[in-house]
Amino acid sequence: MARLTPLAVSTLALLAEREMHPYEMYQLMIRRREDRVIKVSAGSLYRAVERLASDRLIAANGIERAGHRPERTVYAITDAGREALRETLAEMLSTHVNEYPQFPVAIREVRNLPAPDVARLLRGRLAEIREAIRFMDAALERIAEKALDRYFVLDVHYTRAMLEAESHWIAQTIGELDSGELSWPDDPAVAEAPAAASTHSEASPEPHSRG
Repeated sequence: MARLTPLAVSTLALLAEREMHPYEMYQLMIRRREDRVIKVSAGSLYRAVERLASDRLIAANGIERAGHRPERTVYAITDAGREALRETLAEMLSTHVNEYPQFPVAIREVRNLPAPDVARLLRGRLAEIREAIRFMDAALERIAEKALDRYFVLDVHYTRAMLEAESHWIAQTIGELDSGELSWPDDPAVAEAPAAASTHSEASPEPHSRG
């Protein structure tokens, strides 16, 4: 079996809750804001469902029709699908992989921009991150009022913690740029030290990569 994509994992997890048709899955994903952590559209979800059915991880289990709406196939997770879901979740949780986010790339090459521009751009990013944290805090307060078990929103707590750590690092870096504590090259063309490549390799771990 090919490795499950994040969208396939989320689809199986929904069907582990109960049977439903693809459109209902998509609406539920959007309502739960799962589109904040996985790339999903109606089209990509339907393709994921077709692939899961082809791999016999889910199976059609009836047809639903409401009013004048077109018929919709209802799917259920199979035993093989439950096993694949558990195995994939175990691998995702236990193994650190390089997701190749774009921000570290920009930071690695940021010396190609003037220091004042870097500080200005980082301030803009910091403002967006702090706004996202405020949004999450408000959402978590509403969730707490509903007395939902915390495991339903562990991903929100994790994302908030990561944003909090990033905001702290960005604020510290801005302060060092403003004070001059963080030196900056006048000419990016001559900024690369001879030993820079080996320095990066020594400071960077070698996590697994998915792909």
